[in-house]
Amino acid sequence: MTLCERSAVALAREIRAGALSAEALMEASLTRISERNPDLNAIVALRDADDLRAEARAADAVPPERRGPLHGLPMAIKDLANAKGLVSAQGSPIFAGQQAREDDLFVARLRAAGAIFIGKTNTPEFGLGSHTFNPVYGPTRNAVDPSRSAGGSSGGAAVALATGMVPLADGSDMMGSLRNPAGWNEIYGFRPTWGWVPPEPQGDLFLHPLSTNGPMARNPEDLALLLDVMAGGDPRLPLARGAHPVQPLASPGPLRLGWLGDWGGAYPMEAGVLDCCETGLARLAAQGHRIDLLDAPFPAAQIWQAWITLRSYAVAAGLRPLADRRAHLKDTALWELDRGLALSAAQVQAASDLRSDWMRAAAQLFQTYDALLLPTAQCWPFPVEWSYPTEIAGRAMDTYHRWMEVVVPASLLGLPALAVPSGRGAQGLPMGLQIIGPHGSDAAILGLGQTYHRAAAQG
Repeated sequence: MTLCERSAVALAREIRAGALSAEALMEASLTRISERNPDLNAIVALRDADDLRAEARAADAVPPERRGPLHGLPMAIKDLANAKGLVSAQGSPIFAGQQAREDDLFVARLRAAGAIFIGKTNTPEFGLGSHTFNPVYGPTRNAVDPSRSAGGSSGGAAVALATGMVPLADGSDMMGSLRNPAGWNEIYGFRPTWGWVPPEPQGDLFLHPLSTNGPMARNPEDLALLLDVMAGGDPRLPLARGAHPVQPLASPGPLRLGWLGDWGGAYPMEAGVLDCCETGLARLAAQGHRIDLLDAPFPAAQIWQAWITLRSYAVAAGLRPLADRRAHLKDTALWELDRGLALSAAQVQAASDLRSDWMRAAAQLFQTYDALLLPTAQCWPFPVEWSYPTEIAGRAMDTYHRWMEVVVPASLLGLPALAVPSGRGAQGLPMGLQIIGPHGSDAAILGLGQTYHRAAAQG
């Protein structure tokens, strides 16, 4: 196994102990990037190689007692977050070439832990849509089949991990952006309980608990390493949780798991998706967990109505400063902006009422089940030239994001959700499985994921 395939936990341990140099790891990463990135376009705004080598040598000169948990590990930050001195384009021509003056909150935590930022990972424009392409950097291609989409919006991060360009990656998730690209590139992505990783302490601090940052990695133990650095409250953020460490991960006893499949037929699925997920279910069952097939626990139409209202409300709040630059915004951004600005207080309240109803139903469900299971997507990775699927299994998609409806139940409530690989379909394309837990069960869900990963590694 080369350095680029090894776990982040092992690499970090050896660097802290002096058994591996940060310079050697950086050299291996730069070589891998030169081999794979030109064809896949996962990492953008890559820094000068000589500067990165010099920073790695400087990291090797730091005394062992001053080395943090990520000391010397190369990381590329998702291009929706600010990292001081790095370009923060957000995939938009409006911001192309602009350098960030400060680190975002979680990025500052990564830097303080010793990570070396090598550049950015590609994302859709403003992170809208679960397919990574934009007019600044172009598309990111799937790690398994480069003719296909990498998913998104953390598509660049997922591909960089899957191909060994970096050992760890951050991502963000409003509507599956940590989960869909993980499932489509055979890695692990974790959406933590909302507030576990605090958002930026800017703008409104109360109204929009939908999106969250989180970790991506090649195994759940590495996810836990990164999550413990990213997590923790902030006195400026009233809804952020004082997250406790999730390391070391514990193996769970036999659990009762609820398989929701296609939500009682509400979610159209391409042929083979559910069959592929059942490979993951069998792996969980072989570990002694009980899996029950569940009826739809709440009307999917009501969840969707609440979602598209509250999502547009939140996205429009973020895009308001750009409202006078409409000519530079893509159609999906304009759609969200116009919908969000047109909403009445009564419409937002009605959506919040539906969300509250779904929360009560989910809480009842979690009294019986330790976790719920769903696919990470409703279709296989589609051709990279598409903007998004307009139809699934003969059913027309009425919005640019309807094809990702399967991730909304967890997103709407801010539940922790782990994406794990579940195999490949008949065409050789990958699919993932969501493991969704109640609020605050992040450590337990990651522990379940680690035992799942070990079982997969053993064949």
